[in-house]
Amino acid sequence: MKNYGVFIFLCFFISTIYVEAQETLPIYTDYLSDNVYLVHPSAAGFRDCSNVRLTARNQWSGIKDAPSLQTLNIHTKFGEKAGLGLIIFNDKNGYHSQQGVQGTYAYHLELGRAEDYKQLSFGLSMMMVSNKLDETSFDIPDPVISQIVQSENYFNADFSMAYHAVDFFSYLTVKNLMLSARNLYNKDYESLNLRRYLLSFGYYFDYFKNGKTIEFEPSIMIQYIERTNEKFVDFNMKVYKELPTAKLWAALSYRRGFDNIDIQQLNYISPIIGVNFEKYMFSYTYTKQAGEILFDDAGYHQITLGFNFGCFSARRFWNERGGKTNRMF
Repeated sequence: MKNYGVFIFLCFFISTIYVEAQETLPIYTDYLSDNVYLVHPSAAGFRDCSNVRLTARNQWSGIKDAPSLQTLNIHTKFGEKAGLGLIIFNDKNGYHSQQGVQGTYAYHLELGRAEDYKQLSFGLSMMMVSNKLDETSFDIPDPVISQIVQSENYFNADFSMAYHAVDFFSYLTVKNLMLSARNLYNKDYESLNLRRYLLSFGYYFDYFKNGKTIEFEPSIMIQYIERTNEKFVDFNMKVYKELPTAKLWAALSYRRGFDNIDIQQLNYISPIIGVNFEKYMFSYTYTKQAGEILFDDAGYHQITLGFNFGCFSARRFWNERGGKTNRMF
């Protein structure tokens, strides 16, 4: 198993020739698991309840030191129009790890009449990240390996906007605004550009037949990484089914990469299942890479647990439409 750990480190080290840094908080499909705030700061305090979400993600099951990620976040309304949020995360990839804490302030501005339901939101997050590279267990005779735990701390920020109009929703987020991240694999600790742009939009509608309602939520998320000129698009479909005591939902996400490299583009397929029961939420995500050229042949597993508390009175808009306060945006 020790050889597996060295292999993972070498793969990660080679990959840094191109990306040269581990991003502050990886972008997966959490926003489809009733966890939009983890991706878009402008979602902090948007809901009528305070939300707590815990996620655990694991790759390459059965291999020591395989990549893993854990996040804990909470966000709540503050007054009539503001929202506050907090994220704590631990990201580990072989011998490299990072821990971070992020605080968010959001402001929600309602436009027009309540029954029309139009809202413009802004969010700003500040974060502190600690990057670490553990070389203490390396037995490779090389002068570039110091056999110590190298670490570097830095600050960063995310800015986000959101617009909701009845059943339409959209988010625009710029992540990692500051060029303050440090490259642990360069002795001069050069500054790196980790800036990433996210654009999400979608629509929510009901299908009613024979006294039963099924709710659909198609959406798209576009990502652009400034330093590497990488582009990704998520094509998503989510379906909800109301039960007497719970709400079941399922989603399917297809992530397609678009870049200038003349090789097979990145392809990920992620089915997601979940349930909302009273104040609790549970979801499971499985991600599988598709195509002929694979980085690995294993799946990615993620579990999300949620709890809602301190609920305010639902907005008049939701009451008029049947109290549908479980919508995921």
